[in-house]
Amino acid sequence: IYNKNKKELLLSDYSSLETKKLHAAAQIAQEGASEEIDIRSLVLSNLELSRGGTSYAEMTMFIKRPTWERRSSLVGWTRGTKDSLIRFTAPAKDAGNAMLKLGDKMWTFNPKLNRNIRLPSSMMGQSWAGSDFSYNDLSRSDKYLTDYRFELVDTKVQEGKKIYTIDAIPNDDAAVVWGKERMTLREDAVMIGIVFYDQDLQPLKEMKSLKIGNLGGRTFSTHMRMGDIDDPNSYTEFEYQKMAFDLDLEDRLFSTFSLRSERTR
Repeated sequence: IYNKNKKELLLSDYSSLETKKLHAAAQIAQEGASEEIDIRSLVLSNLELSRGGTSYAEMTMFIKRPTWERRSSLVGWTRGTKDSLIRFTAPAKDAGNAMLKLGDKMWTFNPKLNRNIRLPSSMMGQSWAGSDFSYNDLSRSDKYLTDYRFELVDTKVQEGKKIYTIDAIPNDDAAVVWGKERMTLREDAVMIGIVFYDQDLQPLKEMKSLKIGNLGGRTFSTHMRMGDIDDPNSYTEFEYQKMAFDLDLEDRLFSTFSLRSERTR
């Protein structure tokens, strides 16, 4: 789909040109200024809405199971589409647990062990922190740049806005878990939901928006739920309380030293 030069541009970690392009696309989508739908740009605009060039977030995670439930508080930072740091701040027994993503590499830190652990690719499909999100789910955003092609499945109008159903289909040589992902996006790039299909194209789990709000001057899904389609009594919810975008973050924040540092808690 892409010539070599364009692919290299998309793969550059913090290309200011790419960031500007994504930001401009997001602005166009939010303003509803374009009648012609560019599927790829709409998907990338959604990624930019919740990340920006850089971002800081305060959020809660609620895990529900038939016999127990748990609520946690977290903070997180992102840089571009490839780098992120997430740290638990509550409850006390989980505070300090953290995850760092740098490009295609991922580490976790547990204060009780007092060491960073590099995650092998064989563990990327496992549950993150006991939730319905896997490590792959957390790292998939930059994969959309290189590993997927997009197909428009359906268009409808709901509450005065166009709603697009889009299939993200992995390229033949892509090292991804899902057989496809079916997204529902508003014309302003707000994500309504995603259904994840296995390699036999059977739907396994779904992420859906529970609330759309404005944080940090941007409109996006601020409360979402992920869960198995066949088990409605088990799910994980994420809700953002605070967001800030395009901050001046130090490079050392995204490092294995920072992963275990008290200064970022």
